[in-house]
Amino acid sequence: MITRLLINGNIHTLSAELPHATCLALMGERIVAVGGPEVRSLASAKTQIDDLKGATVIPGLTDAHIHWEWTSLSLKRVSLFDLTSKKASVEAVRERVARHQPGEWITGQGWSQGMWEDTGGAFPTAADLDAVAPENPVFLAARSGHATWSNSLALKLAGVTRDTPDPPGGEIGRDALGNLTGILYEEASSLVGDVVPKPTREEIAAQMLEAQELAWRAGLTGLHDFDRPSAFEAMQMLHEKGQLGLRILKQINDPFIHHAQGLRLRFGFGDDWLRIGALKIFADGALGSVTALMIEPYIGEPGNRGMVVTPKERMTELVLEATRMGMPSTIHAIGDQAVRDVLDVYEVARQEEARLGIPRRARRHRIEHVQIIHPDDVHRLADLDIIGSFQPIHATSDYLMADRLWGSRAALSYNPRVQIDRGVRVAFGSDSPVETFDPLAGIHAAVTRRRPDGAPGEEGWYPEARLSVDEAIRGYTQGPAWAAGMEDRLGELREGFLGDLVVLDRDPYKIEPHDLLKVKVLGTMVGGEWRWRGL
Repeated sequence: MITRLLINGNIHTLSAELPHATCLALMGERIVAVGGPEVRSLASAKTQIDDLKGATVIPGLTDAHIHWEWTSLSLKRVSLFDLTSKKASVEAVRERVARHQPGEWITGQGWSQGMWEDTGGAFPTAADLDAVAPENPVFLAARSGHATWSNSLALKLAGVTRDTPDPPGGEIGRDALGNLTGILYEEASSLVGDVVPKPTREEIAAQMLEAQELAWRAGLTGLHDFDRPSAFEAMQMLHEKGQLGLRILKQINDPFIHHAQGLRLRFGFGDDWLRIGALKIFADGALGSVTALMIEPYIGEPGNRGMVVTPKERMTELVLEATRMGMPSTIHAIGDQAVRDVLDVYEVARQEEARLGIPRRARRHRIEHVQIIHPDDVHRLADLDIIGSFQPIHATSDYLMADRLWGSRAALSYNPRVQIDRGVRVAFGSDSPVETFDPLAGIHAAVTRRRPDGAPGEEGWYPEARLSVDEAIRGYTQGPAWAAGMEDRLGELREGFLGDLVVLDRDPYKIEPHDLLKVKVLGTMVGGEWRWRGL
């Protein structure tokens, strides 16, 4: 029996067989018919009929790179994302301190010294925080997540002194005299992070429920998560209670891959709501922290080519272990040297897979970010059949830093265009909470290469990298579906597929590109149920 019927819609199915429709019928969580007025004949007296009154429908949108626990918990932490000066950031901490008792931790994220107007790109210091929080330990993650800013009390409680050695894959910030600056890079951040009081699994799950509501309102129906096991535990708790309303692919960070190996877990284990994804590895740092690994030094920093987080030899070992146990890998690579190293690793993996008779589609390897690539390596994702996981909104957020630190090399940064043109499958996300998880903001950035205020101009930043609306939408639908091994039931609106869709107040295919920011989500359906409706 048809349980729900959508009529009078402007439905973009993304299916080659029937690109456009006006009616869609569901039986439970599955689509059973898509077409025109003839679909109405399938309805019975018990069928719920929703008149869309001409509203536009597209397949459900998936954020293919998000930190869901971090995003959820950030709703209650100090947010420095929209602050354009160190002064404003310090003042935000001062205001939060006023609401806490002495000794209580102050945590937050979002600062970016490269975007501050009052520092000239210089990093802040512990002394800046000491002035407003002498009795509260403070721990603030950078916008990129690849550096942290602590005050002196936090460093003291963590036992970090000028004599503390740099941990593998990290660096403790020191001034010319060897004194602590309060900045910790990459893996060194855990020195303080590990002593910050942790939320309980129940608190994490509760915050995820709150964030889930916001995700539905933004049109999201699925996520590819990159957080730690605590996130996975909270997701399982929600799933157990029937409260999980987003389809989640859970990546496994490399410190925990051996646990997965011990359990003999394989890619795709789970169900259509929560399933195992790939092994996650960090090759390097990030642009914001000036730790992305580069072939040539950063402009103005002749001695700095960035930082290795996981050595190439170790990455090769991990990827080969994973592929033999039935898992693909997904590797964070920002700098062009890091991207080259990762491609070298995947080349070895593909050779081993060929020797073992493993087809490429069975190991859907990814590179996360591909933020800048050397011209000699542009073709290699296609040659090796590697998924390019991009975050289009990074381009518009970071372009000033990219121009300043990379110069003309930035022409091949944040550029899914050159990969799509070579037939590479791409999957788009936000890296939230680094950026907003609003997929329409990401689509706008991909299509216009402009910020909401219009900067850097009418044509956008490196306009040759712009995408069409259709390419951008497919990056949030079909690309993530393929990466998750769910292309047979997600990413399109067609018979037999899951009933995940988004209703919009206007047709993104027919409006001016910059007006994409004006598009409103009227409804989000996951599994044949309205999770949010503004119709």
